[in-house]
Amino acid sequence: MKINEIRDLTTEEIIKRIDEYKEELFNLRFEQATGNLEKPSRINELRKTIARMKTIIKERELKQD
Repeated sequence: MKINEIRDLTTEEIIKRIDEYKEELFNLRFEQATGNLEKPSRINELRKTIARMKTIIKERELKQD
């Protein structure tokens, strides 16, 4: 997900997506541990997307102060 796409979302939508991505990340790590992971790069992709979303949330919090 691109940074501009994230900025277009509301804060509530971002928080909801973070929860979804964290759950997917947990499942991918579980698949990796069992040796069934087909696309290992997806783990890094999710981690970076979650970090981007958290950064946007933090920026919005700082703007409000």
